[in-house]
Amino acid sequence: MRTVNPTTNEELRTYDLDSAAAVEGTLDRAADGFVAWRETPITDRQERVAAIADVLRENLEEYAALMTREMGKPLDQSRGELEKCAWVCEFYAEHAAEFLQDDHVGVHPEATTKVAYEPLGPLVAVMPWNYPFWQVLRVAAPTLAAGNVMLLKHAPNVTGCAKTIEAVLDDAGFPDGVFQTLVVEPETIHDVIADDRVAAVTLTGSTRAGSAVAETAGKHLKPSVLELGGSDPFVVLDDAPIDRAVDVGVDARTKNNGQACIAAKRFIVVDDVYDEFRDAFVDAMADLTVGDPTDPATDVGPMARDDLLDELDQQVKETVDAGADVVLGGEPLDRDGNFYPPTVLENVPGDAPAACDELFGPVASLFRVPDEAAAVALANDTEYGLGASVWTSDDARAERVAGELEAGAVFANDLVQSHPRLPFGGVKRSGYGRELGEQGIKAFTNEKTVWLSPPDGLD
Repeated sequence: MRTVNPTTNEELRTYDLDSAAAVEGTLDRAADGFVAWRETPITDRQERVAAIADVLRENLEEYAALMTREMGKPLDQSRGELEKCAWVCEFYAEHAAEFLQDDHVGVHPEATTKVAYEPLGPLVAVMPWNYPFWQVLRVAAPTLAAGNVMLLKHAPNVTGCAKTIEAVLDDAGFPDGVFQTLVVEPETIHDVIADDRVAAVTLTGSTRAGSAVAETAGKHLKPSVLELGGSDPFVVLDDAPIDRAVDVGVDARTKNNGQACIAAKRFIVVDDVYDEFRDAFVDAMADLTVGDPTDPATDVGPMARDDLLDELDQQVKETVDAGADVVLGGEPLDRDGNFYPPTVLENVPGDAPAACDELFGPVASLFRVPDEAAAVALANDTEYGLGASVWTSDDARAERVAGELEAGAVFANDLVQSHPRLPFGGVKRSGYGRELGEQGIKAFTNEKTVWLSPPDGLD
């Protein structure tokens, strides 16, 4: 595995792939580790999860710099990601026992009937590069607190982050075999998922990758959770707070260099306020500084890999060839590194990539619609359904429209985001299952019905 600094395209480090024997040893340690870890009192497991937060904060600057070197996000955003990781660990350290306590259900006055939540076993987590610490720890915190163990297959370009996360959990006192990293090619992970020692799988990534992993998991009858791509609509109605919508919209499209599954991608604006929103939005996008992500003045850093830059450039070119207009940006910057500028497209045809596909970079597509009904229809006219936002000054209208939007999460007058206390996931081709919240910790448990009748039976 080779990691490259996307700001300079200079090689950072190479890592040896795990041999077949090494993978076999990792699976054995996971199986053995699970036997002991599931019997560890949950209070002890919670203490270890809480200790992750301590290690992260003690080494925050070191880990943030690593993240920025490997995938290019602005350094301050790397710090913010680590703080959020510490938060999710503290959340499950506080609430895991509460979430996993038995649910007692009254069925018969002489019987004890309950639902118990028991761990399944080793979990394979296939994780992406765009939030290299958060994506892993938002799964690891609840999974490990619940008594499962975890095998991480991270994206190759953030292998350094993967190795560091493993070291973090070691420093936090987790026993051998509870959290391990696999450095393997993508095709190898299917053999790992199929292995009898593996109980379940979770993936965050592209729809194509999710479909392949789901096929393998389904063939072997193993539960899976998939958090896949998105083409989130950002719906601006005629009574929207335009100034705030513009500010949040720019952030929603360019945060993490535009490389987020829940980034706002399709800006659907009703005709009455389209020109006002468009002009302010374009000006705000043009004011962003593109540059070295270690520079505090930088708003947008490089794309994480050169192939991702090429793919985004091709999607924009195809959209323009189909008839769209470039209002701002529209081509890679002529400098070292994988830099693509904040870009705004309008008059996007309905069959163009910017309307149909996920553009994973700082490219916003504007759509003018006549009214609310047309806005909702266009927002739902996609194969994706991860997040959505609606902008209006009317609370009742916001709640009604939120109910009409087809997505796993809808935010009114705010940025679509994941939150430790709330379930997170998508519908349609954005995946299935939920992470975070109470739902996230129960996702990989056996919801076991327990019925205890007295020795002499029930009357």
